[in-house]
Amino acid sequence: MDRPSDELALKLLHVSRSFGSIAAVADICLDVPRGEVVSLVGHSGCGKSTLLRLIAGVETVDGGQIFLEGGEVNGPQTFVEPEARNIGFVFQDYALFPHLTVRDNILFGLKRLSRQKAASYAADAIERVGVQHLVDRYPHTLSGGEQQRVALARALAPRPKIVLMDEPFSNLDHGLREKVRTETLALLKSLNTTVIMVTHDPQEALSSVDRVVLMRAGRIVQQGSPYDLHDRPNSAYAAEFFCAFNRIPGIYRDGTLKTPIGNFPQKLDLQPDSAATLFVRPQAITVSLEQGDLPARIEQRIFQGEVEQIILRVEGLDMPLKVRTMERLPDGTSEVRISVLADRVLAF
Repeated sequence: MDRPSDELALKLLHVSRSFGSIAAVADICLDVPRGEVVSLVGHSGCGKSTLLRLIAGVETVDGGQIFLEGGEVNGPQTFVEPEARNIGFVFQDYALFPHLTVRDNILFGLKRLSRQKAASYAADAIERVGVQHLVDRYPHTLSGGEQQRVALARALAPRPKIVLMDEPFSNLDHGLREKVRTETLALLKSLNTTVIMVTHDPQEALSSVDRVVLMRAGRIVQQGSPYDLHDRPNSAYAAEFFCAFNRIPGIYRDGTLKTPIGNFPQKLDLQPDSAATLFVRPQAITVSLEQGDLPARIEQRIFQGEVEQIILRVEGLDMPLKVRTMERLPDGTSEVRISVLADRVLAF
């Protein structure tokens, strides 16, 4: 048997879980070193939350094994109860008890400790997360950001080796979400806590983590650094999850993908004259009044502040091109020239 390394906080070996005929998690293998921050990402129903619940012990595996800190917690002959796994869990809705004060919410998960040690652990978590001024208040009197911090303090109070987070920032307003996420993950990194965070938001998945694990239909389709998944996707699914591409049909011949907007050298495992699709990011197209490889006509301009989104019509293309640019075109411009940055395109 493949034993986990002492350096691993978590090891999943061929983990599977089905609900009826639906395989929510299928043959997942994953190693997470101590102190790593990992985001599990994918569309709704891909199995990421089920996988988190299996790690927590809320669900049991149908097949495979789960190891935490080198010890088996779920397998053919083993099941360790959730409360004995030394895992912190931050839920999407925070799951704070409305009838308890902040202090008592944080103390709730420390009942197995002596009163003195529980008080010490709670005080330490309260100080680390910075919620000292909230300890006597009740959850309904707190803002969303304050509730999130309290939920984090409660998860950290038992001093877990791993913290699991299920869409922990999705209930926050956009402006607050980025601030709270940055502060939360920075704190967890400073404590060398292993973090596994579920999200459906591509930008959240790419920010502030060491590794992104992209799932589809219960399986891992790609994992690596945020740069790996964004810049070097291994499939059309991975590419489009992290960016809204322009899809340009083409024909692959002699190592080149020939399309209506140009010919692009590509290394594809295809027979000559096979159909393939060129994927072009909106920001990989330059727009100019005079310089460029192709003429285009502006159909729509959507000003977004620093960036402007421009919808273009190009002869030979059935679908319009979407461009995102920081260049400022004069008001009333209708005819432009465009170029595609060949080193920024992908093909599948």
